[in-house]
Amino acid sequence: MQEALKFWDKAAENYARSPISDKDSYEYTLGRTKTYLKKDDRVLEVGCGTGSTALLLSGSVAHITASDLSGNMIAIARNKALEQGVSNINFVASDVFGDSIGDGSYDVVLALNLIHLIEDTPAALKRLSDLVKPGGYFISKTVCKPGKGTPLKFRLMLMALPLMQWFGKAPFVKFMEIPELERHVTQAGFKIIETGNHPFAPPSRYIVAKRLM
Repeated sequence: MQEALKFWDKAAENYARSPISDKDSYEYTLGRTKTYLKKDDRVLEVGCGTGSTALLLSGSVAHITASDLSGNMIAIARNKALEQGVSNINFVASDVFGDSIGDGSYDVVLALNLIHLIEDTPAALKRLSDLVKPGGYFISKTVCKPGKGTPLKFRLMLMALPLMQWFGKAPFVKFMEIPELERHVTQAGFKIIETGNHPFAPPSRYIVAKRLM
């Protein structure tokens, strides 16, 4: 975990300045996510980065706890919230397993562009399931194993990834097949109710799942 923390702390400033790579896909899934939110909801977002999504969703819910492994990411997110006058988000530096993100009391838990960066997928999803109220929602977006139609730029990146990781220039990444990802989600105690690939290639699997009673 220390290696991941060092990587994301170092990447925070550049990450904050980077534009969204596929704005149409981002806005579509953001809109779909909003349809599952209610004004009195308590929401947890894990892997919130510099807080952009949490800030956009803050007007749709009562409160958001937004966490990220990187303290530098969280510092940037807090400054953005102050600048925008948003007061219903609590930004905390924590990984998925940290105590500071609380217990099983959230109406919705979000893990957007995170699961493929975690080594122990079943353990992470079980932890997130425990944080959702029975009947609540788990909403995730996960880059999965590329198939036909994957852009050349992404395929070249995959070829270079092991060397980049060796030199500390890339984080841990695990690209699962979509059926494997969805199997892990259901085994964690969720029923999947909506899916889609946004973008299609490489597939970024959007999943909305309801926690079983």
